[in-house]
Amino acid sequence: MPDQLPSEYGKTKKPQSITTSGGFKIGILVVLILILLIPIVMIRSLINERSHRAGDAEESIMEAWGSEFTLYGPVVRIPVVEREEIKTKTEKEGEKIEIITRNYALWITPKNVNIQTDLSAQKKRRGIFSVALFSGNVSLSGNFTLERAKDELKQNQTMYPEQAEIIIGLASQKGIRRIIKADWNGSELFFKPGNRNFWSGYSTIDGINAASPFNATGVNTFDFQFAVQGGKSIRALPIGEITQAHVQAGWPSPSFQGGFLPTTYTLSENGFDAEWEISYLSRSIPLFWFTNERGEYEGKMYLKGELFGVDFFKPLDHYTLNERAVKYAVLFLVIPFLTLFFLEVFSQKSIHPAQYLLSGLANIIFYLLLLSISEHLSFSVAYLIASAALTGMMTLYARSLVETWARSAYMGLVMALLYLILYLTLNAEDWALLIGSIVAFMITGVVMFLTRKLDWSNLNIKGDKQNSA
Repeated sequence: MPDQLPSEYGKTKKPQSITTSGGFKIGILVVLILILLIPIVMIRSLINERSHRAGDAEESIMEAWGSEFTLYGPVVRIPVVEREEIKTKTEKEGEKIEIITRNYALWITPKNVNIQTDLSAQKKRRGIFSVALFSGNVSLSGNFTLERAKDELKQNQTMYPEQAEIIIGLASQKGIRRIIKADWNGSELFFKPGNRNFWSGYSTIDGINAASPFNATGVNTFDFQFAVQGGKSIRALPIGEITQAHVQAGWPSPSFQGGFLPTTYTLSENGFDAEWEISYLSRSIPLFWFTNERGEYEGKMYLKGELFGVDFFKPLDHYTLNERAVKYAVLFLVIPFLTLFFLEVFSQKSIHPAQYLLSGLANIIFYLLLLSISEHLSFSVAYLIASAALTGMMTLYARSLVETWARSAYMGLVMALLYLILYLTLNAEDWALLIGSIVAFMITGVVMFLTRKLDWSNLNIKGDKQNSA
């Protein structure tokens, strides 16, 4: 009688169902992450919408206060009349001389101009939105001469310096609250609204002007002081042959902008102090020019590119921080999913894809919490509240899935570390890319280390101690 065959003989091993295989589970998780990217895009759109709404509220506040303060000038406008004789000869009247006159304007920039500002700044709120507004005094002093321009007059051109006007251009008429001092050659000027065709092609420039009889043979001095107000930024045009500017304001976070940076500046918790010195050789604006009867200048001057000044910057405002936080949202889907996946494998507790989906939605809600709370509290406090709430929720949810506090504590630890790293990244603007790269590298290394003995075919750990964490 043949030997009895082993009981296993003739039995076939039951193939593993595709729906219970590790590859299928990983594929489902990848699909869930891709699906969850849709609400992430929606949240990013919401942040942009709220940011635009805040910008509209800021513009509304600033429009009533004086808008951004931009100073063009001072410049002097002197009427010039050109006379041309045209000789004609007819049989009846004989030789006839006709005189044609053309009106021009000679515009002269200061030989030297000194701009001094002393401003106080504060935040003004409308609802939950705020904007940096400032008020204070702006002083302009310097002198004008004709030495550069007088040789450019033609023999048939006559200048009328007694009809000269001094003009100061402004981005908004509301920027001037009152005139404190208006001294021209020792006499007081009376300013009135109007830029008097300050520059052709720049119709958006408002301004003030005053009659200022010009001494064509000597030096004309001016000393003006205005009480001004505005918001977000202050700009000036380096209009003098030598332009010196000194800006002092009680705002701790200035952002120097424009075509010229300050030569020296100091920063403190109470404000900043900055100085500029700019030569006419560094700019494209001529020292003088002519305009025709229509106020047109034949050349081109790009004023906006020549402006210099400072923005009253709100460093890393909460909308910017929220937008930057959403950029890392994929990590807050992948890492919690990986953590749940490892807990599932090591504890041999099956976790349904719907439960993964809920955990992903919870991490997306973090960004909604962060956005809504940061509109009412400081970003740091809002971040602490939102991250603590989500860390606690994910820890309790993991406890209900793996049924032990020891394993669910891993989820709490992972989430706490993630939120800590994200907060440091958001506040380290210059180091954000480096920190993000190092964190991504470390996370990849940790995952590779934890899965080094994992049998991906059976989702089991090789070695003597099976099914152990």
